[in-house]
Amino acid sequence: MTSAANKREPMTLWQPTASIATLEVRARMLRAAREYFTATRALEVETPTLSVAAVTDVHLASIESTASHQRRFLQTSPEYAMKRLLAAGCGDIWQICRAYRDAESGRWHNPEFTLVEWYRVGIDHHALMADVERLVATLLPPSRHFDRAERLSYRDAVQLHAGVDALDDPTAVLIARLQSAGVDVPASLQADRDGCLDLIMSTLVGPQLGHDRLTFIYDYPASQAALAQIRGRVASRFEAYLDGIELANGFHELANVAEQRRRFEQDLVERDRRGLPAVPIDKAFLAALNAGIPDCSGVALGFDRLVMCAIQAQHIDEVLAFPFDRA
Repeated sequence: MTSAANKREPMTLWQPTASIATLEVRARMLRAAREYFTATRALEVETPTLSVAAVTDVHLASIESTASHQRRFLQTSPEYAMKRLLAAGCGDIWQICRAYRDAESGRWHNPEFTLVEWYRVGIDHHALMADVERLVATLLPPSRHFDRAERLSYRDAVQLHAGVDALDDPTAVLIARLQSAGVDVPASLQADRDGCLDLIMSTLVGPQLGHDRLTFIYDYPASQAALAQIRGRVASRFEAYLDGIELANGFHELANVAEQRRRFEQDLVERDRRGLPAVPIDKAFLAALNAGIPDCSGVALGFDRLVMCAIQAQHIDEVLAFPFDRA
């Protein structure tokens, strides 16, 4: 006869992975963010989570869904929709929202996560870095207060921490540097200079940044512009790091619709080369650019990671009520 114990179903883990104390910290930080943006007179907005278009960036994977029998994609960020609001004349805007990225799970990643994204009209990426610094200082507890943020160009940061020239050294030199540090370089990156630079940043440079204060890395190579303006060999883009963790990614925003369309189309060609699925371009976003958006800069900040820094957590699950495997 089968015992009752043998008939028992596997235990279901229902408890949150974050402690109640951490959830209270998280709530205080959310409240402080809302107070900060209200004080700076930015308009809080909400945009759809589901979109008819997906992100074309080869480094991001959209999660596909179906709603009302129509194909839709969960947003990887609210960027395109928020820029449509900028084109409509909203001025400075911000939101705290959920974002979704497939194939991203681990110590710093959860497929569903929280972003703080905002746009300021009439400033460049350097002025926006100061805004990010003020917000981060406002949200972190007194025990994590730091001196004035460090600012390094991408080229200087890579030279300092990896000993290579990010703008001039050939791919072979970048690969040799990675291998000398014991980093495995996949075959797919053997002819991919930007891929090698990304690997250098994630393994050799990024972990060294922001250990005594917030660190900004700015002026990325033009080939890594994403949605930023380009100035000669560099893009008007920055990232913010704290405790070796990338917290934010910001741009002096590209407003040229022809150039943006070209970048989208180039992404699709590269997706095809890599065997990635084709995705629909956001035509409404391009129409908004064609109508005209004001000169502005914008940034997306990973709120969960900032909470990790606030309590010095070692895994993102520590700051989420229910991560992906308990959702």
